[in-house]
Amino acid sequence: MSDVYFERELETMERGRIEALQLERLKKILAHAYGNNPVYRKSFDAAGVRPADLKALSDIARFPTINKTVFRDTYPMGLLCVDRKRVVEMHMSSGSTGTPVVMPYTQADLDQWASCMARCYAMAGALPSDVVQITPSFGLFNGGFGMYHGARRYGLFVVPTGAGNTARQIKLARDFGTRVFTGVVSYGIRLMEELEASGQALPELKYGIFGAEAFSDAMKKRLTEGLGIEVFDIYGMTETGGVGTLGQDCRAHDGIHVWEDHYLVEILDRDTHEPVRDGEIGELAITALTREALPVIRFRTGDLSKILSREPCSCGRTHLRLAPIMGRVDDMLIVKGVNFFPSQVEQALMSIPGVLNNYQIIIEEENGVTDVRVNVEAESGVTGFAVEKVLKEALGFSPKGDVFAPGALPRQEGKAKRVFRRLADGTLA
Repeated sequence: MSDVYFERELETMERGRIEALQLERLKKILAHAYGNNPVYRKSFDAAGVRPADLKALSDIARFPTINKTVFRDTYPMGLLCVDRKRVVEMHMSSGSTGTPVVMPYTQADLDQWASCMARCYAMAGALPSDVVQITPSFGLFNGGFGMYHGARRYGLFVVPTGAGNTARQIKLARDFGTRVFTGVVSYGIRLMEELEASGQALPELKYGIFGAEAFSDAMKKRLTEGLGIEVFDIYGMTETGGVGTLGQDCRAHDGIHVWEDHYLVEILDRDTHEPVRDGEIGELAITALTREALPVIRFRTGDLSKILSREPCSCGRTHLRLAPIMGRVDDMLIVKGVNFFPSQVEQALMSIPGVLNNYQIIIEEENGVTDVRVNVEAESGVTGFAVEKVLKEALGFSPKGDVFAPGALPRQEGKAKRVFRRLADGTLA
């Protein structure tokens, strides 16, 4: 099948034109933020920079970075850069603890979001009038609405199920001939398990667009084979305007295309926050070039990635490609002197024949010593020794843990919780 585009000319701009457009938009957005928000103005002044100091894209490194703390300190809308009367919608982070991150939208911001998400649908291979089933929740979390805005913009037939009730999800997919399925990664797994358990199939389903959680290559392969569809890794967050705003992998599956006409990306050293060279792993920082209500400037996402290539892709798109998110700066675990990320545990577990998709990583502390326990569901015949051996090879030490029967470990309908800490009373948090 030939590649499908939503905005072919913009998606295939040559590199020089992309960078010229970025520079033009970057100058405008810096002036917009500085001129309309006291938090940005104070931050720029403290760093001794003004929007006029930006002469080249590389000059962005002179400007200060921000992170989630700035959002929370200015809750609810202290970073707003337009008149409050222009705000037509808001969403906020789905985290259950701490002050949430709020993202306000003007109508132009919603239009930008819809266009970015429509590009993602097209990049996956969807065609106008295809049936898309949207399973992320419709509420404060941006997932359901982002998928919806993009689907309407692209002209898809929307089945807006929202989260949960997997048996009904399957019935609706069969009844309406769902061709594109969207959801958080763990819900794709839940769908796969339900189909396997019931012996059903979804013959019309061709594409799955999943995001909002870490997505290892091994888990992606399991979903691809288990659902019999092509699976895509979509990227975006509350701070950038929602799901799909940043981009997605294409049908070449060789990295996540970032919509560079809307966003400038940097990879920063985790400690110094200085830019690193292409190909080096660091913290992803985002500057929104076309957002009105709340454009983030050098927002440190906490996500670890690297720039794979700025060369044209085999799909025809010219926007740079990022490596799939490898983990987060703040979720690195240190046990017995070994540093590792939860994604490494998942990658190792999924390589073991018979190991299923649900697992727990439990951090325990006894007498001041930190240890980790890895519990996993598996088919009959998988032994704890086999799991321990693979994890030791992958991590460099042997975690404790147990093998459980299929369905024995708890599940969540929304984002899966993989990492727990055992409290003094023995409960998990």
